Amino acid sequence: MASRQYHLHSGQKGAAIAIRVTPRARKNEIVEVQSDGSVRVRLTAAPSENKANEELLAFLAQVLEISVTKLEVVAGTAGRDKLVSILDLDAETVHRRILEHIA
Repeated sequence: MASRQYHLHSGQKGAAIAIRVTPRARKNEIVEVQSDGSVRVRLTAAPSENKANEELLAFLAQVLEISVTKLEVVAGTAGRDKLVSILDLDAETVHRRILEHIA
């Protein structure tokens, strides 16, 4: 059988960001970019009933100056380590806007 090469893509442009969430904080804030490239974020929401994920997306939308509909938690919905997909924003712009909001 011949080897086939599959190239899958959605046709949309964007970026993805790894995030480490600390729930039940005093305020929503970006704390740091860790050595592995993930972004540490503190959120006021409790981790239960998807509230932290909703608050994370709302906070990131504000920081990145985009609509919440352009963001999605694509991995780690039940854990502290998450992967967030960002549509219509390149990685360089995401990085710059994150650095501007570090506490």
